[in-house]
Amino acid sequence: MKLVRGAWKLLVGIKDALVLILMLLFFGGLFAALSARPNSRVTDGALVLDLSGSIVEQPAETDPVALLSGQPVAQQLRLRDVVRALDAARGDSRVKAVVLDLDKFAGGYPAALSEVGDAVARVRAGGKPVLAYATLYTDGGYRIASNASEIWQNPFGGTMFRGPGGAQLYYKGLIDKLGVNAHVYRVGQFKSAVEPYTRADQSEPARAANQALYGAILDQWRSAVAKARPKAQIDAFLDRPAETVAAAGGDVAQANLRGGIVDRLGDRIAFGKRVAELAGAESGKPTGSFRTIRYANWLAANPVATSGDAIGVITVAGTIVDGEAKAGTAGGDTIAKLLLDGLATKNLKALVVRVDSPGGSVLASERIRQAILQAKAAKLPVVVSMGGLAASGGYWVSTPGDVVFAEPNTITGSIGVFGVIPTFENTLSKVGVTADGVTTTPLSGQPDVLRGTNAAFDAIMQGGVEDIYRRFTGLVAQSRGLTPARVDEIGQGRVWDGGTARQLRLVDRFGNLTDAIGEAARRARLDPARVHAVYLEKEPSAFERALKTFSEKEQGDAPDQAATDLLGQVAVRQRALLAQALGDARRMLTGQAGVQARCLECGGLGPVAASAEDASLFDLIVTRLGL
Repeated sequence: MKLVRGAWKLLVGIKDALVLILMLLFFGGLFAALSARPNSRVTDGALVLDLSGSIVEQPAETDPVALLSGQPVAQQLRLRDVVRALDAARGDSRVKAVVLDLDKFAGGYPAALSEVGDAVARVRAGGKPVLAYATLYTDGGYRIASNASEIWQNPFGGTMFRGPGGAQLYYKGLIDKLGVNAHVYRVGQFKSAVEPYTRADQSEPARAANQALYGAILDQWRSAVAKARPKAQIDAFLDRPAETVAAAGGDVAQANLRGGIVDRLGDRIAFGKRVAELAGAESGKPTGSFRTIRYANWLAANPVATSGDAIGVITVAGTIVDGEAKAGTAGGDTIAKLLLDGLATKNLKALVVRVDSPGGSVLASERIRQAILQAKAAKLPVVVSMGGLAASGGYWVSTPGDVVFAEPNTITGSIGVFGVIPTFENTLSKVGVTADGVTTTPLSGQPDVLRGTNAAFDAIMQGGVEDIYRRFTGLVAQSRGLTPARVDEIGQGRVWDGGTARQLRLVDRFGNLTDAIGEAARRARLDPARVHAVYLEKEPSAFERALKTFSEKEQGDAPDQAATDLLGQVAVRQRALLAQALGDARRMLTGQAGVQARCLECGGLGPVAASAEDASLFDLIVTRLGL
């Protein structure tokens, strides 16, 4: 017994020691993160924009559980911060050059990439050297890099210009094998979000709509790149990539150099030496080092203006969901509260609604719309600024705008409604399980996931979806000065690019967030040069700032951020695709959360990443399987 008690005490001691060590490491890391706040004092050097990760309208909050458990946390860069950093660098003598590190860039929506690319072009036009570096340039990274004065590429790298489009997963065959009965209620000929559950392939209306949308996005990309680099042989790499590379003996990097796609080939050391020629070398540092201005420090040294009258900006970013949600997801209650509190306490002179959302819950979309209407009730001008994506519910919340801004490659429209409810009567029958019971009304037990829905429930659900669609088209008709019949004609769930949407009068003008703020000021009879934006967002706590700082330090080790060549990026895409498939299966089996005004098909044009929820599910399954 003494031996057992001694062994037990030893185990308890080891356990306590490990807990103590972990606590010391955690709080030590937390203290280090809190201490590593950006320094607003900067010295001469090259401003380095490490664009690892994706460019988004509103970065998602860092998940502390994922971070502390060692799961990969992909970096997200706020669009307006990147643009602010570039514009501030244009006329500042301390910035000798701007470096764009695109080696681990995960993309963004076309409108966001265009805005960053235009900001890079402004820096270059101001006489400031801009140098871009990557091993592999894909469409998104090159849209930004094409505006640089020097484009560098690793000699073992290349380009892969795919253009929008590609395969989409369809689950009808799997659903039939499992015996799941997917009850779909929808309105909209082009509402292809539900097709993966009802078909084994793409319908012709959906194919025609996507071809038109993707074609317009590709044409805009091609024109923008050709304007930035008129001598680059873009058409050859888009239309004849295999032949163009073969002519260079299979050396993609040499083909890029000969075709004017890139300016120089070199590794990181050679690139660093070139930057050092412009910005100065770091004494006592390894070869290839140069004087650097950190992005975070630069932002701290160039804060958002706070003088003048206040123009409120409420951001609707990510999927619109009921209730509360963290940043990066548009919780109806969260956004409504932020807006109503801002109207009550911020002395706002006008409101700008910045939308970057594929839509989602109809109830949450209406909750946000009603909050926006309170600004109109207070006689404030309301201007809508559409970012990369403002579709379905994202368009629903845009209807109160006095004027709607979008970019030519903003993805918008998708005016349609759907709902999906799965039942499992056929699944149960495959294993010899049946269900029976007593009902007292036509709706007793409905929706019955064990025996299937009945005609009465189906009629009510379809009628409800059709009623919501009528309300949707009615809101759009009233907002845009169109007839309901015309809105129904251009609606039907079809997705449009911003240029076509403007022709259809779904948007009023082209412009970015700054343009929208200026318009809001003018409508409030204010000088746009004498106003400042007040972003109605939750301020991050000290703990959340520390987590963000820590995650930015760790994100370079994340598998999703480590791929710089073609095969590595293929692996990243495969992981995202598998995570999406698992997420789609989960959503199908559990049913969508209420009636949806959501554009699921819009996701393929955005950053190369699965949602955090889908990625977590994928990681959990991979861990459990020991893969």
